[in-house]
Amino acid sequence: MTSPQDFTRPIELTRDCPAVLIPQGTPITLEAGTTIFVTQALGGSVTVNVGGNLARIAASEVDALGMTPEHLPATDAVSGDGKVDESLVWEQLQTCYDPEIPINIVELGLIYHCEIKALPEGGNVVEIDMTLTAPGCGMGPILVDDVADKVRQVPNVTDVKVELTFDPPWSSELMSEAARLQTGLY
Repeated sequence: MTSPQDFTRPIELTRDCPAVLIPQGTPITLEAGTTIFVTQALGGSVTVNVGGNLARIAASEVDALGMTPEHLPATDAVSGDGKVDESLVWEQLQTCYDPEIPINIVELGLIYHCEIKALPEGGNVVEIDMTLTAPGCGMGPILVDDVADKVRQVPNVTDVKVELTFDPPWSSELMSEAARLQTGLY
C-alpha cells in the first residue's frame, strides 16, 4: 500500500467510508472529515483507531484515507493452461491479515487445509478450511470473505469455498516460528 501520509500523524477522511468495528464485526460508516489513526496497513485493508475504537477499512475503500490499494501477487499472473498455480494461491493467502495482529493468516496457522480441484464442467475450485484465533470473533465472516476474494483473483480459479472450523481449536503452537518470535509466544 502506498501513501503520502506519515502513519504517526492523524488522517482526516476525505469522504464517507464504510468500515467494520473490530472485534465485533459490526458495519459502520465513518463520516468525511473524521480523524483516524492507522494502526495497521497490511494486505490491502487498513486497521484504524477512531475515537478509541478499532475499525477495519477494506482495500476497496482506502482512497478515503488518501491511499492507493496494495499490489497483490495475483494481479499480474497469467496462465493459459487452465491450471491453478498452488504457490500463487498461498501467496494470495499470505496477503490476508488478522485486523488486530500484524501477521498474515498463514503464519498465524489459521489455514488448516487448502486443495485445488478441477471441476468436471471446466475450471477449478479452491477449497480452504480455516479457523480463527478466537471462536467468538465477530471478524470471522470478514476474514472468510477476504480469503475468498483474494484467492478468486488467482488465474483459472472459478470458485472458492472457505469453511470456518474450530476443530482442532487454534493454539499458538500452530503459528510459524517467525510468528511466535514476533509475538513473543514461543
